[in-house]
Amino acid sequence: QVQLVESGGGSVQGGGSLTLSCTTFGFDISQAVMGWFRQTAEEQREMVACIRADSTIKYAYRESMKGRFTMSKDNAKKTLYLQMDRLKPEDSGMYYCAYDLSSGTCSTSASMYNYWGQGTQVTVSS
Repeated sequence: QVQLVESGGGSVQGGGSLTLSCTTFGFDISQAVMGWFRQTAEEQREMVACIRADSTIKYAYRESMKGRFTMSKDNAKKTLYLQMDRLKPEDSGMYYCAYDLSSGTCSTSASMYNYWGQGTQVTVSS
């Protein structure tokens, strides 16, 4: 059974760092396309980054995130990570990891992803 479990969110002051984790179950992460998405009450779910099976990473984040967010994965631990540094209040939101079962490519569209975690909340205060 495919399952994605995010952790690592929390409340931090601006300038701080968080590392989000997505532990996976039921599939081979080394062969998977996976993504990190962010959603707020006012905005649709938007991609932060995605990673292909060959570990190629595509960052689709907004310009303000550039250079501060880093995606990685550990195949042995079956875990996906999102390192977030120098956090800003506008980074706040619910962060989700997602698994694309079949496309084989890094799509920025949330509709292409078949499985989702429950999300982990990130709140950055000024």
